[in-house]
Amino acid sequence: MLRTVPETINEEVDLYIRTYYSLLRSSQPIRVRSLEETHAGMRASLHPKAEEPAPDVPALVYAAMRLPACIYKVKLVLLGQSDEVFTRRAGVDMADWQQVFAPARRRKMFFDGQGTLAAYISSVSDIDDLIPILTAYQIEWNKLHQRLQPSEQGAWLRQQTKPRKLSDSRQDKIRAALGLGQSDFRLLQRAWQDEFFGAMRSLATEPADLQLNLLAGSAADYRQAVQAWWRSVTQVGEIGPLRQRPVYFVSSNPHSLPNLLNGYARQHRSEVLTYLQEHNPDGLWQIWQTLTEKGSTAGQENLLYYMQRSFLAAQPQRHEQYSEHERSLGIQRVDNPHYLDVSSQVIELAQLDPALFDPRLQLPGLERLRQSPGLIINIDYPLGMAAYLVFSQLSADLADIQGVYIMGKAASLNGRVGDVMIPNVVYDEHSKNTYLFRNCFRAGDVRPYLLYGDVFDNQKSVTVRGTFLQNRQFMHVFYNEGYTDIEMEAGPYLSGVYEDIYPQRYPVNEIVNLFINAPYDIGILHYASDTPYSRRQSLLSKGLSYFGVDATYAASTAILRRILQAELARLEG
Repeated sequence: MLRTVPETINEEVDLYIRTYYSLLRSSQPIRVRSLEETHAGMRASLHPKAEEPAPDVPALVYAAMRLPACIYKVKLVLLGQSDEVFTRRAGVDMADWQQVFAPARRRKMFFDGQGTLAAYISSVSDIDDLIPILTAYQIEWNKLHQRLQPSEQGAWLRQQTKPRKLSDSRQDKIRAALGLGQSDFRLLQRAWQDEFFGAMRSLATEPADLQLNLLAGSAADYRQAVQAWWRSVTQVGEIGPLRQRPVYFVSSNPHSLPNLLNGYARQHRSEVLTYLQEHNPDGLWQIWQTLTEKGSTAGQENLLYYMQRSFLAAQPQRHEQYSEHERSLGIQRVDNPHYLDVSSQVIELAQLDPALFDPRLQLPGLERLRQSPGLIINIDYPLGMAAYLVFSQLSADLADIQGVYIMGKAASLNGRVGDVMIPNVVYDEHSKNTYLFRNCFRAGDVRPYLLYGDVFDNQKSVTVRGTFLQNRQFMHVFYNEGYTDIEMEAGPYLSGVYEDIYPQRYPVNEIVNLFINAPYDIGILHYASDTPYSRRQSLLSKGLSYFGVDATYAASTAILRRILQAELARLEG
């Protein structure tokens, strides 16, 4: 077989990666400013104006949305894998620190209120993700600071001693001082929301000069964190030993599979709809009415599932009711695992009630599930190489894996947001391997459940090291070779699958054929959340929100139907 793997060496990107890994070996904090030149020099697709004096607001907002809102108060970022690492290497006890969250990135972080942010890292992919984000943030923050600090509005902001709501006229003056258009200024407001005044006052006061300290970065440190996470999963509820039970492993999100199985939203349909009508977030009540007029049952179900989360958040007293409802159906959640911020569910098929299943899951013979010893282990998809570490740990402890199903976001170079891509070739930037495999899903498995987008099977996917670690040249090489599906988890998962099949570590820089010896289903479904060649600004500033629900539930339905069909066939012998 001739090898036609794309040549992906990019000197600018490679220099940047080597620079920050070299500097992070220091036992003392390093300054982010020492990375700015090499960061700008790689001309990342997400940060094309890094070298220009004009602000790149979409790049700033992209970074800010993946950092906690308190980032403008932060001076030092500590990176570590566990509580033990933070205590042993930095002497910090985070018992009294505030847990903080990023709107568009799941990462366990704590802020001490005095300028120090502790960020938990699960693998090298967290470094490849977080370092460019922090560097882009600092570069663009300081461009805006240089405009606002000497202005009249900058002086006014520095004189304010208490948080206050900015009037429309004051906002217009600040926007003018920053030299931004209305759309860019709205992006800043969306990124900081309730912290907007504090962020603007800080922007007028001082430049960003962040420092970083990697407390521990060995392979052993990462593996220990994953082992502690897995122990917390295996000890949940009263399920007992998992080793000899048939397991269907799913990497997706913590909501869609349970929602399709537990029937809670449909049982409380009238209450959820009352909440929707009264609050009408993002005009979704009008969308509900349109779906009702069209008779779109699946669309209505998806909207109910989407609203359920807000409905429960607005009524904390219902949380225990919901949790008990899930537990009664054999759905055990581990939402705050130790060390690794990857929530999970362990689902006992025999405890489920098929009468509560989403209509799209109704299959003949579901009553036989009562005899099933099978489990679904669903984890909130980890970032990059954490997927390899998680699956390696899980597969070493489970003897009867029946299937591996991966659902996640991707960037599409030729599709639209909301489309679903089904690859059977994955090039992995970590291992430099090209994985060939038989994807158990075809377009026909997903298309009946997708309302808005399209489905493309037989696709070629590339697993990248980080969202910023790409430039036009990088993507053009892949596009020319027919790789149009860009994501971060498939390659590491397939490296883990390889090691579960063969008696050796995954190879490097080879074509790896998983067609022959794979003893279980391998299914990968990606839904497009980015289209970096065509709609950059809108992508950097907003998430999929409700409009990502369609592809999510179409893919989740296909995965669950595959699992249920496989388990029913297995029970028949």
